[in-house]
Amino acid sequence: MQFMDLIIILEEMGKAVFPSPFFSTVVQCGLLILESGTEDQKKELIAQIAEGNLIMALARYDEDASYSVDSVKMTAEVQGDDYILNGTKLFVIDANIAQKLIVAANDGDNGLSLFLVETKDPGITIAKIPTIGKDNACEVVFKNVKVPKVNVLGSPGKGAESLEKMEAKATIAKAAEMVGGAKVCIDITADYAKQREQYGKPIGGYQAIQHYMANMLLDYDTSSNYLYRVACMVDEGEDYMTEASSLKARCNESFIYISERAVQIHGGIGTTREADIGLFYRRAKTYESAFGGTSHHYEKVADRLFTEGIPE
Repeated sequence: MQFMDLIIILEEMGKAVFPSPFFSTVVQCGLLILESGTEDQKKELIAQIAEGNLIMALARYDEDASYSVDSVKMTAEVQGDDYILNGTKLFVIDANIAQKLIVAANDGDNGLSLFLVETKDPGITIAKIPTIGKDNACEVVFKNVKVPKVNVLGSPGKGAESLEKMEAKATIAKAAEMVGGAKVCIDITADYAKQREQYGKPIGGYQAIQHYMANMLLDYDTSSNYLYRVACMVDEGEDYMTEASSLKARCNESFIYISERAVQIHGGIGTTREADIGLFYRRAKTYESAFGGTSHHYEKVADRLFTEGIPE
């Protein structure tokens, strides 16, 4: 299947605020396996994922939670035919329900490598992190975890390159979830504005609300069209790295803007757990930082433009 097919699926998941390990398993770990795994690893792991028999999670961020792959400080020390992992990983989505982890750690002189680790290892401790979006973020602590050398994903020292390629696609995939969520925010709010009456008429009849709704729809249309353009670039084999960052920065701003206005139009009920709109607002804040905040991606776009120049 094409990357566009994945984008369509994730957009629908975003519309439902779907609680599932699909993103961590299929997008993050699945794309990493396809990008850097050996043929044997692909045959074994991808088959299990496709059958629904394997949940995986990516242990990527160290305690400083930097987006840069160069910031990974966790070490993997060689001991005979094994590596010994020690350190802490934060914001590991779905680690508490996963059977396997892909762990990013420094492999001595080789550089950053990726390791396949069983979560049932006695040296691993997993604890959930409370987040505003109620997603399944976890802290994972590794204490003298022994990993056979055959469990290196692909070739040693190739982790940084593989992570960067995966994260560019995952950034677009997360933007698809955000676009889907933004669409439902508009639909829910439009229905509410037609039903909620104030001073004897529906609030949707007031010009201020109409202006809000028009601006929300304009933001959504821009982000949605941009999403599909960038997804097409991936399938066409074009250079999409700069566009992926630009798209994520745009969706960060538009999803927060749309969900904030939606809550405001709902009034007090929009801040309660009884109203669905609050679920989308909370996810908008969580998704904003996933795979890079707005300022991070604007800096990436600027750096690339200064380095390579503005394309003609």
